[in-house]
Amino acid sequence: MGIKVDVYNLNKEKVSEVELNEKVFDVPIKKHLLHFVVVAQLAARRAGTACAKTRGEVSYSGRKLWRQKGTGRARVGDAGSPIRVGGGVAFPPKPRDYTKKVNKKVKKAALRMALTDKVKNNALLVIDNLELPEIKTKKFVEVLERFDLENGKKTIFVTAEKHENLEKSSRNVPNVKVLRWEGLNVYDLLVHDFLVLEEPAIKNIQEALS
Repeated sequence: MGIKVDVYNLNKEKVSEVELNEKVFDVPIKKHLLHFVVVAQLAARRAGTACAKTRGEVSYSGRKLWRQKGTGRARVGDAGSPIRVGGGVAFPPKPRDYTKKVNKKVKKAALRMALTDKVKNNALLVIDNLELPEIKTKKFVEVLERFDLENGKKTIFVTAEKHENLEKSSRNVPNVKVLRWEGLNVYDLLVHDFLVLEEPAIKNIQEALS
């Protein structure tokens, strides 16, 4: 027996019901697994391009600046010493790959848990069609207000296909993200308070995750 959820249109009128697959939207939630996948996802976003030169890489002679004794001055080494202005860095950052390997099975399991979390917290809304008739931010904000999703509530809209009017109308609205079902990920699901699913996307998600 699946989970039945009401389906609305953009005017907040109930038009039908949809049954959610329990294997995708009603699974045990393991916080440590969600944490692992989110950390890996954020690590993969890091550029890893930070770089500085060591004392051996800066363009200076390795010659000692002045003799060790007899000058009355402090002893020194070469001009590339890390304690001198323009010298190398003692333990400099070097380009590196921060990627953590997460296998597909774990990714899918974490996605199912993140979707389950939205269902259990009554933070899932299903709309039959998310395409707007025109590109107009005001109209999109009206939709948010209609479903009580404004006032700083972070909301992610997941569509079945590209909806240019929706994407462009929501571009300048804070706390809102629009993406297609293929881009659905654990971090975005957890960081947003509400998930708005376009009804046709549910079938795609369930086929991919069940």
